[in-house]
Amino acid sequence: MTKFSDLNLNPKVLKAVAEAGYESPTPIQAGAIPPALEGRDVLGIAQTGTGKTAGFVLPMLSLLARGRARARMPRSLVLCPTRELAAQVAENFDTYSKHLKLTKALLIGGVSFKEQDKLIDKGVDVLICTPGRLLDHFERGKLLLTGVQVMVVDEADRMLDMGFIPDIERIFSLTPFTRQTLFFSATMAPEIERITNTFLSAPARVEVARQATASETIEQSVVIFKASRKDREGTEKRNLLRAMIDAEGEKCSNAIIFCNRKMDVDTVAKSLKKHGYDAAPIHGDLDQSQRTRTLDGFREGNLRFLVASDVAARGLDVPAVSHVFNFDVPSHAEDYVHRIGRTGRAGRDGKAMMICIPRDEKNLDAIETLIQKAIPRLDNPLGGGAPASAEAAAPAEDEKPAKPRRTRSRRKPDEAAPATEEVPTQAAELSETPPATEPAEAPAPAKDIQAAPSEGTQDRAPREDKPRSRGGRGGRGRSGGGGGGGGDNNRVVGLGDHMPSFIAMSFEERRDS
Repeated sequence: MTKFSDLNLNPKVLKAVAEAGYESPTPIQAGAIPPALEGRDVLGIAQTGTGKTAGFVLPMLSLLARGRARARMPRSLVLCPTRELAAQVAENFDTYSKHLKLTKALLIGGVSFKEQDKLIDKGVDVLICTPGRLLDHFERGKLLLTGVQVMVVDEADRMLDMGFIPDIERIFSLTPFTRQTLFFSATMAPEIERITNTFLSAPARVEVARQATASETIEQSVVIFKASRKDREGTEKRNLLRAMIDAEGEKCSNAIIFCNRKMDVDTVAKSLKKHGYDAAPIHGDLDQSQRTRTLDGFREGNLRFLVASDVAARGLDVPAVSHVFNFDVPSHAEDYVHRIGRTGRAGRDGKAMMICIPRDEKNLDAIETLIQKAIPRLDNPLGGGAPASAEAAAPAEDEKPAKPRRTRSRRKPDEAAPATEEVPTQAAELSETPPATEPAEAPAPAKDIQAAPSEGTQDRAPREDKPRSRGGRGGRGRSGGGGGGGGDNNRVVGLGDHMPSFIAMSFEERRDS
């Protein structure tokens, strides 16, 4: 078996590795470290939790052991998709470089620019950052990338998912052509393949496992769930989650619960806390200080349940996570591999459980196609979609009763129609005779409500009751044909029973008067 002492690492780096308790490298480390020490580009493909971080940190430290940093010109660059992953890489550098006189800077969002500028001005050997914050410093004129000797892109497939590929290409163009590039990813999408062909020169390809496979130490399962009512789906799904946690008992020492949406992360965390579970949320909309405190509490064992979005699917290195619960089936099949990779790390056993509702079955099929195995089905501990608790039996506090459906009628049922505005319904127009079950009543004699007649006008004959035409503008309330006139002696609607004399005057008469 290969040991770290066989990999030609710097003696001071080997001493730090031994003090950390590691003796033998993982397959990705054993395959990536030798070509990296030779100065070759490396393309590393391995499933999550296999030690890819140390696979590039250890050779970088050995290569940077000689030399000195200059102000605003870092000697090496590590790009990470999330703040949490960048912070984890920084911790690895602290662990393995404690016997070397190397400096580092962590450039991530949510931290003051002023403090980061001070570190850059002093000169750093290792710059660990997210793409957005790196470009912010560059555009402000605080950073030069012409001195980069080694560049690392970590979790490249996650970069693709988050839309960072244009930023990555721009950063590549700002670094020297002679740089050494270490490129690590869990999957190789076509876009990632294009970038490696463009920016890597004859890389040593190290692929220690089939792409997008989960560790064999993780026990996977899924519960197919259908709610009793559509409006009860969220509540019953949270009931099912708690039932699954309770069924694991003491074996569930801690767990990460993944949701697809940030809103659901907050809702699930709030529900768990309400029912006495020690839980806290983490997602991209929270302040960086709050995210850091939550992660620290989870790592130290002070927090049992971490409810997270996919921002935590990459970069969370908590070795003793016993369970991963997928409250939602991930939309992208690759994300499932990264989510469940938070458990079963470093050779430990882990358990991954998922809830699948009917509309997510297509995503479940895509996951099983990707990992090339069927995920075992579990029985619903709630016995189907029926509620199993008082919360499920009673309406939730935040759910309002359904409003009664409104009818299409514009008139209230108990409102009597005016005698002069008796408009026949559509059914009456289509039927020549009334229904036999309801004899028609004799209509009351209608009285025409008219304005008082003016001088020079004659009484009009009463109008005959004729079906009103629906054609023409303003058909309601008119008889005869459509348009503005027709029927009832073509009287002008809206001017009463006479026409004012000034309207009948010609233009010349009005001008002369």
